[in-house]
Amino acid sequence: MAETDDAKMSFFDHLAELRTRIVWSLVPAGIGLVIALYFTDRIMVFLQRPLAKLKTPPVFLTPTEYFWTYMKVAMIAGLFVAMPVVLWNVWAFVAPGLHKHERKYAAPFVIIGSFLFILGGAFALLVVIPFAVQFLINFGVEKGAQPMISIASYTDFILKFTLAFGLVFELPVIITLLSMLGIVTPQFLSKNRKYAILINFIIAAVLTPTPDAINQSLMAGPLIILYEVGIIAARIFGKRAAKPSAAPEPAAADGAGTA
Repeated sequence: MAETDDAKMSFFDHLAELRTRIVWSLVPAGIGLVIALYFTDRIMVFLQRPLAKLKTPPVFLTPTEYFWTYMKVAMIAGLFVAMPVVLWNVWAFVAPGLHKHERKYAAPFVIIGSFLFILGGAFALLVVIPFAVQFLINFGVEKGAQPMISIASYTDFILKFTLAFGLVFELPVIITLLSMLGIVTPQFLSKNRKYAILINFIIAAVLTPTPDAINQSLMAGPLIILYEVGIIAARIFGKRAAKPSAAPEPAAADGAGTA
């Protein structure tokens, strides 16, 4: 029988635990914000590089627009800084539903999850977004329009896709966690691989900011690879199905054929 604490917690206990974990995730995110303020200037310059290459400097339309955009960038950067602590709180919330020997995987979960989140964000910033910005601005210019891009709308565009890619790259960690909780199995994931590939292309079509097949493939390709990595991790770390116990053989009748 699984040695878990889940049965001992009521629904309201779970809500209280969730609230605690959210609070303990917001605190390091606030500390990360303070740290990120020291290098937000360099981040803002980096984010505007695609526009600089196109010689299209952004503008701000209200006195407070650049300030709040600056703070938003610092907040998202602080979230990346605090991601290890946030993931540790996610693990602490689901750990009561795991076996005792499975709880030792907290460090790999936090380290690998943080790495994948940063990798997804970097992939968006270095590969997808520069191509998307160039495609979209050139498309408008070719149609005879003059670009005048607001710093707030441009930064929101970038941050939205950076966070989306960071979260999507957590797919192997999510699959492994669900498998450890017994919600999905490697057999189920393998059997439904073709549907997963279709869903990955749909997600890529939604998340990718341009309609061309190249950018969509750049998104769908890593998703398919991450799904396969998740299946392998589920086979290694997932909850094993209990083997059916053999039915006891009926005892031979004593003294058969005797009076």
